[in-house]
Amino acid sequence: MRFKDTLRISDGLVFLLGNEAIARGALEGGIGLASAYPGTPSSEIVESLMKVKDELDIYVEWSVNEKVAFEVAYAAAISGVRSLVAMKHVGLNVAADPLMSSAYTGVKNGFVIVSADDPSMWSSQNEQDNRFYGLHAYIPVFEPCDPSEAKELTKFALEFSSEMKHPVILRTTTRISHSRGPVKLGEIPKPVTKGHFDKDWRYVLIPANARRNRLSMLKRWEAIEDAVNNTKFNKIEGEGGNLIIASGISYSHVRESIDMLGVRNKVKILKIATTHPIPEKLLLKSLENTDKILVVEELEPFIETHVRNLLYNEGIRIPIYGKKFTGIPFELTLPRVTKAIAEFLGIPYTLREVTNNKKIDVPPRPPALCPGCPYRPLFFELRRYINQEKLSAVLVGDIGCYSLGYNPPFKVQDIIIEMGGSIGVGNGLSRVIDDVVISLIGDSTFFHAGIPPLINAVYNEAPLIVIVLDNEITAMTGHQPSPSTRISDRGRSVLIENVVKGIGVKYVRTIDPFNINEFRLVLKEAINHVKDKRQPAVIIARRRCALQVSREIRIQGIEVPSYIVDEVRCIGCKICYDWFSCPAISPKENNKAWIDPELCIGCSACVQVCPVNAIKPAKQYDIESVEKLWR
Repeated sequence: MRFKDTLRISDGLVFLLGNEAIARGALEGGIGLASAYPGTPSSEIVESLMKVKDELDIYVEWSVNEKVAFEVAYAAAISGVRSLVAMKHVGLNVAADPLMSSAYTGVKNGFVIVSADDPSMWSSQNEQDNRFYGLHAYIPVFEPCDPSEAKELTKFALEFSSEMKHPVILRTTTRISHSRGPVKLGEIPKPVTKGHFDKDWRYVLIPANARRNRLSMLKRWEAIEDAVNNTKFNKIEGEGGNLIIASGISYSHVRESIDMLGVRNKVKILKIATTHPIPEKLLLKSLENTDKILVVEELEPFIETHVRNLLYNEGIRIPIYGKKFTGIPFELTLPRVTKAIAEFLGIPYTLREVTNNKKIDVPPRPPALCPGCPYRPLFFELRRYINQEKLSAVLVGDIGCYSLGYNPPFKVQDIIIEMGGSIGVGNGLSRVIDDVVISLIGDSTFFHAGIPPLINAVYNEAPLIVIVLDNEITAMTGHQPSPSTRISDRGRSVLIENVVKGIGVKYVRTIDPFNINEFRLVLKEAINHVKDKRQPAVIIARRRCALQVSREIRIQGIEVPSYIVDEVRCIGCKICYDWFSCPAISPKENNKAWIDPELCIGCSACVQVCPVNAIKPAKQYDIESVEKLWR
């Protein structure tokens, strides 16, 4: 595996992102197949494997959604090929059906399921603790404390899964996935990429077989519960009478905190890497000469609950302090952990705050669509049409860059729930309200979870409008391909309009979102169709992601057009920078617009927006060559 873009500290030691370390651990663990659907904070795992798949002759794919990705990797594991599937925490909800069944059947070779949780919801619609999936499914959960252990634990998880013939969840969090640290490289074995599927009744989960499978699973679980007590990743450190139990990033915070407080001789630490099942024998051993216990963990009191249950069942009465005592919020920080430990030990400690005599007023800066984003003119015209026509409409959004349409000035997302929810919720709204229902969904999300609810809308004749925002890429998570991404040797893989027509939608129109006049006419037509026919209508707004286009323009050496404002014509109406909200356009002191040449990428969308034709190219450009790349 090459490390062209990483800092090499010394021979065999490199500075890796946590997700890169997981990828490396998977390679050292001998995977022959990996699959994923992109989702922050998990995306870099399979991105890293993609870079070396040809060199190492392994199979790696971006799947259409997490359920399919899970099934692809599971199929490899039951055929004797070690595999890994990666997804963010909410993605495991999508894959939950095969997840539960995989524990019943077990596997033939190593199978690791990476769940990248997102405490504090830095890039997610909810905050959930996926350790509970392990509890629910009888699947062990391993949790690394830093990038170095992420690599080693991934490798170990594959070996553990192979030995136990059982799937394993590797649970990481944003602070592990997206932090960097020194990682010692090991040997990458020649992977086994071809297996053999042995036909067996256990893979046919009819009730009679499932009942027998459950008994086999419970026997494997007993062996798993015993084995976790002997892994080197679970350990007792120190000899103090005050026991701190921690896992994952919490353990790293605890280690640093006790050094800062100078209390290493007063504290004993039980480091747990197998958070489910917890190593009960090791836990009981750690209780020797223990006066009280503090459990430090992110999100829910998962370990704390298990510790309380074990101590109660063993008749041990040692005070346990956890979430309620510490007051630690769900995402941990070093100062908060330090304060909690100080209170636990009865040591005075005050959170230090940075003070500055000079007050700096920093204006809030919400995230914005990129310059040249194809969503911007569509959102602009959609909002303008609704306002001008006084249209009573409910706009149901979805998960993607276009979620930013919720923000002013567009305000075109009234509901955002989950992947594919825009069409599903739109189905229901169209039955119970008289407003025009418009569902907005991206191309990758459409293929991920938008097709079944659209079929439902056709079958049940739901009167709603669906606008598919096709920028031909999975943009929000870092430009991973989607089924709509064009491939040089065979054009686009799957045309959305073909899918939509194939499932029976009668009104289907494909438009360029930069042509706002065309969009306005098509939108009006779609509204009339839905009202008159009481059937769904689909508008596909296709234009490539601006970041992809600007990258290709630079690669091809094409001069990027630059646009300027004719100050004589400009009337300072504020439309281009307030209502169109392009980051490249800002007001001058006289309210007239100014286009920053460093930010403008030459998309020309603002030309249509200006009511007095004050925006024009700075000079003559090869507009035709540039436009070919946009379409």
